Amino acid sequence: MAEEKAKATKAKAPSGAPTIRWDDSKMRSVYANVCNVSSTQEEVTLLFGTNQAWRSGQKEVAIELSDRVIVSPHAAKRLSRLLNSVVTEYEKRFGPLADTEQAK
Repeated sequence: MAEEKAKATKAKAPSGAPTIRWDDSKMRSVYANVCNVSSTQEEVTLLFGTNQAWRSGQKEVAIELSDRVIVSPHAAKRLSRLLNSVVTEYEKRFGPLADTEQAK
């Protein structure tokens, strides 16, 4: 499957564009079910963590933050487009997701 993605990437690259090689030798995987975002003029900060609350109705919920990713506003815009595309494709395949912000 990785080879298929690499071939697809090469096929879509404009003539003369460099080939991208993804080096995942130092990559680690973490699970997050919570994300928060803040920004300044120069950067966008994404905080990822896990909600450890198992009971509803708690007065305080502790979120264990595990990762902070800081990107430029331009990278954040590209990420936004990529995420929107992935969610749109997901909803085409599996049905619409409830918008949790509108449900409140």
